[in-house]
Amino acid sequence: MAEIIQKDGTWAFDGDTVRIVPGHDKGVGLLRSTLGEVAVPLEALAGIAFESGRRSGRLRLRLRDGADPLLQVTGGKLDDASDPYRLTVESDRSGVAEYIVDEVRTALLLDGVESGPVDRYLLPGPALPLTVGAGDATVTFDGERVRLEWNWKTEDSKSSGGPRTIEIGDLDSVEWLPSAGLDNGYLRFRVAGAAPSATPPKHDPYAAELWGFKKDPLMALVGAAVVARLPHPRAARPPAALDSGEQPVDTVKEPSAGDHDALLRRLRELGELHQAGILTADEFTTAKQALLRHL
Repeated sequence: MAEIIQKDGTWAFDGDTVRIVPGHDKGVGLLRSTLGEVAVPLEALAGIAFESGRRSGRLRLRLRDGADPLLQVTGGKLDDASDPYRLTVESDRSGVAEYIVDEVRTALLLDGVESGPVDRYLLPGPALPLTVGAGDATVTFDGERVRLEWNWKTEDSKSSGGPRTIEIGDLDSVEWLPSAGLDNGYLRFRVAGAAPSATPPKHDPYAAELWGFKKDPLMALVGAAVVARLPHPRAARPPAALDSGEQPVDTVKEPSAGDHDALLRRLRELGELHQAGILTADEFTTAKQALLRHL
């Protein structure tokens, strides 16, 4: 077990999972503390890095594109205080951070984990039910339906229609954008079959407008919980969903020359690790056999 405990939080790696528990430091944002413990399976990781600094360093996990519904809905727009995949490390603990980096990287290499995108969510998303009040609305999601209720700050054009309830089966997508400068943010729900609306969030009855206050990031958790229960954007469409005249595509592909080159490169890397004494003879043999099964 590799573990590092900091004011910012605790990261532990057992060979299969990186467990992230937020700390209680003032630099930990409300989103991270509300999200709680996050268990990231090895197959969801694209990489890990430690950035050293004079006073403190930073550990960062990089997840595979499409693995986490929170990252899917926020699209790289989370600030550092809200990002669960960063950890501030005190300078005297940099050795421990580098050890964790080595452990995770070795495990990724031994397991042959690819760093490319995935076609299914490998993390479950925030726990349910969720209720968040921020901006001009309170949004609730119980796993089956989304409900938007308005407050006294909501524009009359939106609140006059009363609360909105949307069944999960009627949803097509979710959009989240944080406020920036003088531009307000929003959490918007797109209904399946409806034409994209150009209505500003302050007037859109399927959107919560956000003004940059403390609880705004929590709306990203609601968005992530909904996204986790929608079809993955890279998931293969069933044959019935093909357009008329569109021919089904054979999903079984022969390995390409690029695939073979990548496997050969990984074999060379394993050999170098074995020669350097990082991998034992048994570990090297096991990893090599796992790779050769792909050829």
